[in-house]
Amino acid sequence: MVWQIVNLLLFLAVAGYGIHLFYKAVYHRILYVKLGRPTDFRKQREGKWGEFLSQVFGQKKLFKDLRSGVMHFVIFYGFIILQFGALDLIIKGLTNGGHLPLPAYEVFGLLQEITVFIILVAITYAAYRRYGEKLARLKKGWKPSLVIFFIFFLMLSVVLSLGFERVWLGQEASGYAPISSLIAAIFGGISASYAQVLFYVFWWAHLLILLSFLVYVPQSKHFHLITAPVNIFLGRSEPVGKLSKLDLEDEEAESFGVGKIEDFTQKQMIDFYACVECGRCTNVCPASNTGKVLSPMHLIVKLRDHLTEKGTVVTGKSPYVPEFAFAAGGAHTLPSSSSEPVWNTDGITDIRPTLAWQKSTWTHQEKNPQELNLIGDVMTEEEIWSCTTCRNCEDQCPVGNEHVDKIIDLRRHLVLMEGSMPAEGQRALQNIERQSNPWGLNRNDRANWSGEVEGIKVPTVKDNPGFEYLFFVGSMGSYDLRSRKISRAFARLLNEADVNYAILGNEEKNSGDTPRRMGNEMLFQQLCMENIEIFEKYGVQKIVTACPHTFNTFKNEYPEFGLEGVEVLHHSQLLDQLIREGKLALKHEVKERITYHDSCYLGRYNNVYDQPRNVLKAIPGVELVEMKRTRENAMCCGAGGGMMWMEETSGKRVNLARTEQALEVNPSIISSACPYCLTMMEDGTKMKEIEDRVKAKDIAEILELSVFSDHPAHNKGLEMEASTK
Repeated sequence: MVWQIVNLLLFLAVAGYGIHLFYKAVYHRILYVKLGRPTDFRKQREGKWGEFLSQVFGQKKLFKDLRSGVMHFVIFYGFIILQFGALDLIIKGLTNGGHLPLPAYEVFGLLQEITVFIILVAITYAAYRRYGEKLARLKKGWKPSLVIFFIFFLMLSVVLSLGFERVWLGQEASGYAPISSLIAAIFGGISASYAQVLFYVFWWAHLLILLSFLVYVPQSKHFHLITAPVNIFLGRSEPVGKLSKLDLEDEEAESFGVGKIEDFTQKQMIDFYACVECGRCTNVCPASNTGKVLSPMHLIVKLRDHLTEKGTVVTGKSPYVPEFAFAAGGAHTLPSSSSEPVWNTDGITDIRPTLAWQKSTWTHQEKNPQELNLIGDVMTEEEIWSCTTCRNCEDQCPVGNEHVDKIIDLRRHLVLMEGSMPAEGQRALQNIERQSNPWGLNRNDRANWSGEVEGIKVPTVKDNPGFEYLFFVGSMGSYDLRSRKISRAFARLLNEADVNYAILGNEEKNSGDTPRRMGNEMLFQQLCMENIEIFEKYGVQKIVTACPHTFNTFKNEYPEFGLEGVEVLHHSQLLDQLIREGKLALKHEVKERITYHDSCYLGRYNNVYDQPRNVLKAIPGVELVEMKRTRENAMCCGAGGGMMWMEETSGKRVNLARTEQALEVNPSIISSACPYCLTMMEDGTKMKEIEDRVKAKDIAEILELSVFSDHPAHNKGLEMEASTK
């Protein structure tokens, strides 16, 4: 009886202390998050239950990597099941052999032992993935592997406790307790009192490991066990990738964009603590895959480290418990100068040079975190300008982290507050500001592409005021020689299908996508308001465009600035509709082996995957083949986020890597539904010196061949020379 009282008091003291330490670690991090700009969490929660349930309890994102998904699924649900077993085990130790009053208790015991075994198998596979398969995206070393030891010894302590309990209480072997019965058989020769002592040794080992794990969780990447469900539940309810609106008329605003860690929102800071460091984001990032300095995983980790270290100084609250066990002071920071990643691989893509660079440059130094510059000491400008905004990182992230908005916020500060950006990008933005196109060509030549398409004049809104569709051509489709062929092909198809359409002609302006993604929110908002005014002037109800970037901006971002009641379509959607309605007769075979490259802004941003493929599948003679990385996991062409107008100075060119991926399936045509992608793929074939046998074509051009045989549209108007790179 005395032993039971002493055991109970010790249990309450140890468990209470462990829970207290856990609370402190979590609470201090909440204080750090509160340093960020306020977020309306009520708005964030709107309509999130379906996504929350599918991602948290259905583990939807984790199954993008099937084997890893199964492993995590087993561990996730195994731990939920074992919490009842842990409660049962605690009761056994406190009551000297009692247990939970459950019906069919033996079945419950069998479920617990099976779960323990399955978790041990899953943990063994987790170790093999990291150290056997040696996946590049997974970090190595004692710290990332600590959880494996925690879980292994936690499971071991469970079965040893149960085994010695059977010896102590003299229980016979049972098929409902196969593992503990085996242990009991092995140690069956020891006395009951000795077995009782060993039961309590492993009972206390289980309790201490469990509490240590509890305290360890918020102080490590495993904080995601708590923050990931919260992060997913508070994820955006508006269109994915939609950028926040800056109030440029706020006279009280001291700065725009993010220049210090406190400028991030509280929701963005929850992202930092939700990161599990699985490397899935970096594994698909076009910058990381081609030897650039940017790694989405390290972006989040470095911002998290900086927030924790700066938050410690500002709040006076240590992130680590018990505090006496951890040294204080210093901060992680980048060196004053560092070389670029060394690209020395023969493969198509490789993330290892980028990972090695990140590991070597992010070091702990004796510096005051309050004296560090977010841009320069935590994130380099090279990292910030390497992003193509493709969102593949976000699509892969199992905890709902968003990387692109953080990079754009950093760009906004550089551009709006410091006037800093790559020279080529600055030139493109100046040209857009002056002539409404990135090349600086005369704005009055914008409609010269049209002339007469096969003898038919392309109507303007003034020629055809009763139009149904406004064909918004865009800068690429208006000025770039290669992209003008897409505009002509599409116009010719619209004429053939008897679609009532018109263009704005020289009244058309740049959509503003490029300025916004490059951080010039002021120029974007100016163009946005001017475009909306023009749309209202001509009573625009439907817009169709061949540019996914324009499509995304009009559809998902303009409504916040006043564009209402306007249906926005991509040309692939309209062409698919016209084919299904029988308005386009596909009379001629196009005997080509075609692979389709998914545009990021059409696919991951707007979930348009099937319509372009439907168009290609409808064309007689076409053999459609898919690349390894396709649909939502398709690799970016390298042109997004303003990279179309900037040079790549390190590693391998992204468009070359993507072209090589396309060539793996031996196509005769690499198709796309984006003028940016088309340019990058065509440049890739030229770099490979195969442009004579592998062509790059837009789906509208291929469809044109089927509708009008082998005579593509020609322009009888003026030809304006333009360079895209």
